Amino acid sequence: MSNDRLDKVISQIEEMNADDPRRVEVDGKSRSFEHVYAERMMEVLAQMYPEASELLQIAAHAQHLRRWDIARGDYEIGREGYNRWRKACREHHVVLTGKVMTEHGYSDEDIARVAMFLKKQQLKKDYESQSLENVVDVVFLKYYWDDFKSKYAEYDDDKMIDIIGKTLLKMSSEGHAAALALDMPEGTRKLVMAAVERESERLAALTKVEPKPGDRSDR
Repeated sequence: MSNDRLDKVISQIEEMNADDPRRVEVDGKSRSFEHVYAERMMEVLAQMYPEASELLQIAAHAQHLRRWDIARGDYEIGREGYNRWRKACREHHVVLTGKVMTEHGYSDEDIARVAMFLKKQQLKKDYESQSLENVVDVVFLKYYWDDFKSKYAEYDDDKMIDIIGKTLLKMSSEGHAAALALDMPEGTRKLVMAAVERESERLAALTKVEPKPGDRSDR
């Protein structure tokens, strides 16, 4: 059944992302980078969580809303600068998404909940927030890992395994299952499995306390 309010929010987000000057070629066509990213987020969300709430759908679509507005080059090189840039991006996505949701009659409570998702808060306590993180990480492994690996070709296997391990620790068992089901090149699969083995104890401990469907941090 169509949800007119949700459809209008997603349509407006798509229009905003269509302005991205960065382009990517998909099926022989040049398209907006963030528009394509949002489509991939929605595709994986539908596969992993076909009953996703409208708030989770909005957050998935707005995950990188107008990210190009916040230039990475405006922040210092290194981990600290990267983290400050990511925080600024999240705040930007939250503000823009909140304005769109307000225009279409969503409550302050709904807007605050979507903001929590976008800020990656309560990951190990709130099922929907954790679900969005799972989708983000599966999209990264499915569509962007090869580009990441090429960009950081100087990283050895140990560094790559460490990066994958940190990603796995942010996910729940649902995310792990979806990631391991991906059709990955053999070299990538070896790195992922090495990361699973390296972090096996911590992953097992997190599985015992991960949020279940219906768990919310505000209850």
